Amino acid sequence: MYDVVIIGGGVTGCAAAAELSKYELSVCVIEKESDVCEGTSKANSAIVHAGFDAEPGTLKARLNVRGNEMIHELYKKLDFAFKNNGAMVLCFDEAQLPELEKLKAKGEKNGVAGLEILTGEQAREREPQLSAEVKFALYAPTSGIVCPFEMTLAFAENAFENGAEFRLGTEVTAIENTDGGYKVVTDKGTFESRAVFNCAGVYADKISAMVGADSFTITPRKGEYMLLDKEAGGIVKHTIFQLPTKMGKGILVTPTVHGNLLVGPTAENIDDKENTATTSAGLAEVRAKGSLSVEGLPFNKVITAFTGLRAVGDTHDFIIDQPVEGFFNAAGIESPGLTSAPAIAEYMREMLSEFMDLKPKADYKDTRRGVVHFAELSREEQNALIKEKPEYGNIVCRCETITEGEILDAIERPLGATTLDGVKRRTRAGMGRCQAGFCSPRTIMLLSEKLGCGIGEVRKNGRKGEKD
Repeated sequence: MYDVVIIGGGVTGCAAAAELSKYELSVCVIEKESDVCEGTSKANSAIVHAGFDAEPGTLKARLNVRGNEMIHELYKKLDFAFKNNGAMVLCFDEAQLPELEKLKAKGEKNGVAGLEILTGEQAREREPQLSAEVKFALYAPTSGIVCPFEMTLAFAENAFENGAEFRLGTEVTAIENTDGGYKVVTDKGTFESRAVFNCAGVYADKISAMVGADSFTITPRKGEYMLLDKEAGGIVKHTIFQLPTKMGKGILVTPTVHGNLLVGPTAENIDDKENTATTSAGLAEVRAKGSLSVEGLPFNKVITAFTGLRAVGDTHDFIIDQPVEGFFNAAGIESPGLTSAPAIAEYMREMLSEFMDLKPKADYKDTRRGVVHFAELSREEQNALIKEKPEYGNIVCRCETITEGEILDAIERPLGATTLDGVKRRTRAGMGRCQAGFCSPRTIMLLSEKLGCGIGEVRKNGRKGEKD
């Protein structure tokens, strides 16, 4: 019998596990994919939003601003990439200035510090590549960028090291009430728990309906992106938004924490919760609308395109509640869900404390060491690391300068990688120009050796026995 079973190993579920691992609780995370961070959390804009867009008084507004504050500190303790680069929201028509002023007022009501409206000239002084059509811009200094893989993995590993269990490749098929709580039925057996956290992303409505709580619906909102080579990464320093619409914050242009340039996403409501295919029409929209904000975007330097699905609820706010005693929803966690994740976890822990007693853990570890990024070290640090472990002297991924030592660390560390994509998200091996064309064979060999399986058994992703 667990105290809490968390359904979903995305950023929300992993943040919740990390938060609960501070207490004397038995916690188990159940994730249907082969690794954490396989759904929405791996395919998004990677923005730490300031909090000016959410409607005042909503959970989105409260938890966005709180999450932003928390990430500014958590990245140091949990060792994940974060950069406080600031953001601009552009308007291209002087008649839109009142809308920009409303956005500023909304942000100030939400508690966002430092908001400022710039003229087009002032904005271009800070960002010379901005379109000449930009008339005004809202500047938000507390906005930032993060590596969503690293942040999710940081929460998961911190939770794991503090005693949380992870059951990966395990799909929930039913939830039954018991005298002491719940039976969570999966394709890998049954798990009993006093409480359940539903953090299942686009499937959160299906999970909630399993306990008879079917008051909301989740619609997948498809967003297509283009990722440009690092040669294009310096075109802008800030995250560049356009005035938001009812479908979201629109096409953005932003540097990434690893030096690339990201453009997107589109916004299309769909029915299929697994449809992550890119389309020619969607990518054409990314190119056209991205070019409205920033002149001369070099789309000849695109190294990959991808699609993410946002879990959009029909309440226009995060759905964080306890519809049935001991069953807690964290549903409809669309943007700014990544930013809000640690604050959502904190909020759910507060809700749980009214259901069961929580005793702080005396030996809780509040820090975590991430994978060493060899390319970011000084020459002296690199030489010392190679002397300690010679595998760091063998370059496997030339595009990103990822070493054998980093890949071994990714496989051997707590909650280590078991697939090519798992290695990629932990080390960036395969994320460069050639998109894993050269490094995959050696990475497969290392996975095979360390996991004790044949080369043919090493998978790109997915659960064992399923197609990639």
